[in-house]
Amino acid sequence: MKIYMVGGAVRDRLLGRPVNDHDWVVVGATPEDMVARGYLPVGRDFPVFLHPHTREEYALARTERKTGRGYRGFVIQTSPDVTLEEDLARRDLTINAIAVSADPAGLEGHFDPYGGARDLHNKVLRHVTDAFREDPVRILRVARFAARFTDFTVAPETMQLMREMVQHGEADHLVAERVWQELSRGLMEAQPSRMFEVLRECGALAVVLPEVNRLWGVPQRAEYHPEIDTGIHLMMVLDMAARLEAPLAVRFACLTHDLGKGTTPPDVLPRHIGHEQRSARLLKALAGRLRVPTDCRELADVVAREHGNIHRSSDLQAAALVRLLERCDAIRKPARFDGVLLACECDARGRLHFEESAYPQRPRLNAALAAVQSVATSVIADRAAAAGVTGQKVGEWIHAARVQAVAAWPGLAAADNA
Repeated sequence: MKIYMVGGAVRDRLLGRPVNDHDWVVVGATPEDMVARGYLPVGRDFPVFLHPHTREEYALARTERKTGRGYRGFVIQTSPDVTLEEDLARRDLTINAIAVSADPAGLEGHFDPYGGARDLHNKVLRHVTDAFREDPVRILRVARFAARFTDFTVAPETMQLMREMVQHGEADHLVAERVWQELSRGLMEAQPSRMFEVLRECGALAVVLPEVNRLWGVPQRAEYHPEIDTGIHLMMVLDMAARLEAPLAVRFACLTHDLGKGTTPPDVLPRHIGHEQRSARLLKALAGRLRVPTDCRELADVVAREHGNIHRSSDLQAAALVRLLERCDAIRKPARFDGVLLACECDARGRLHFEESAYPQRPRLNAALAAVQSVATSVIADRAAAAGVTGQKVGEWIHAARVQAVAAWPGLAAADNA
């Protein structure tokens, strides 16, 4: 029985990057051997065990045989006869198919039968074998790695293989959970735009995110968007979100904020009247299809509906500011509203020549929210009750008090002068 560290841990160690998780493969062992050594079996689809002390996962060397469409259409085979080279052959990219012995006294060094170290040196994302085509999730993974390793390129033969997979319908069988898993991870990488560029180049973006794919080639008004193309703007917004270290919910909102521009009638281009509401409808369908988590879905909905109004909020007076805050549910959910404002800043700065611009709308709306939060609603409710006022009228009193507070709030003037 021999144990090897494999996959991302070896890759990242060779790149000099932090190693957070270790993947281990065990060659020459049976499940009974592992249990006898104190390992705890946890694998459902194939034999995986937890180390008795570190609790890290150890998987028996295995091979896979394609039996159907999609990433579930496989038969897994494990036995003591499966070699390390056979196990590495089923991996996606050569840079993830390098192994190193876990035995500190071992003299084997790196086991690299598919040239992964060479591809690391040359900064190339290359598939290991033609078995790559058997799992469409690998298309998403290559795109995600392109977003992480921003100076790597996809090997031409790998890009061609991904195109063939899309043309043969493999991408049609991607399941929602895996698409969202890879999409969410890709959005959080250093340059998320690269994920979408790779998916678009191989044709997979039109399959998994047609609402996003149709944005390329759609013009915008040059005085507001010097980059003109909506798809290019979207990529700039996503990379600005990464630059500003935005959390996932904000980055997803950035991805979906302008979906409605892809459905603007050609005869009104480059204007996009009413695209905000169209974006919200398309977002709802996309989020439902991919089973996007509620926090991401809800923040993105606010951004899709209100980003235009937030951009124009510098011209709004107290009453309109309070109505905007109420529509955004900022009073009940101030933390989410802060994410909404961050997404809008990414949108505003994700434009050609605007990358270093200030976004005064954000401090101004935060000042307005602070004013609204200063209103003691319980006191107003008690006063209304004493006057015999009930129901909707109480809400009107509270709303009026909030408008007065915003109009008088010194922080609002300070934000305007910032």
